[in-house]
Amino acid sequence: MIVVLFGVSGAGKTTVGKLLARNLGWHFLEADDFHPEQNIAKMRAGHPVTEQDRWPWLERMRQEIKQCIAAGDNAVLVCSALKRKYRDFLRANRSVKFVFLRGDHALIEKRLRQRRGHFMNPHLLQSQFADLEEPHPDENVVTIDVGRSPGELVEKIRIKLRLARERD
Repeated sequence: MIVVLFGVSGAGKTTVGKLLARNLGWHFLEADDFHPEQNIAKMRAGHPVTEQDRWPWLERMRQEIKQCIAAGDNAVLVCSALKRKYRDFLRANRSVKFVFLRGDHALIEKRLRQRRGHFMNPHLLQSQFADLEEPHPDENVVTIDVGRSPGELVEKIRIKLRLARERD
């Protein structure tokens, strides 16, 4: 199974994703690692990436998802996946499950301003919320509100997706 945690920058995807992967004994995949250097440079400079910039990045992640599935590996992928068409593209088959980490603008902005050493410019948050297409019921997405500790969020995700720890 591949669990894709998605949401705007600052929602806690990486923190929760790493903890979930460790908790389950699964691989952890960071979408930022799939960005070409020119995308990272754009975001550092405060410019949002374009649709044209995103598709090679999405393709690289889809290929990684397919490779994990083919190898029988479980993984947690953290990715913004703000638009439905991106989620649909990453849903390589039914073993890919999506979890939306939802938070309001004020909470996410506060988190971004406290973050150090990340390329995402806090001024891009408005463009992230503008691009965000919250999931509809037919997408079969688990939605988790992020106003809790990472451990509590992981436990909620495990319960909702019926995921057992590797040692359970």
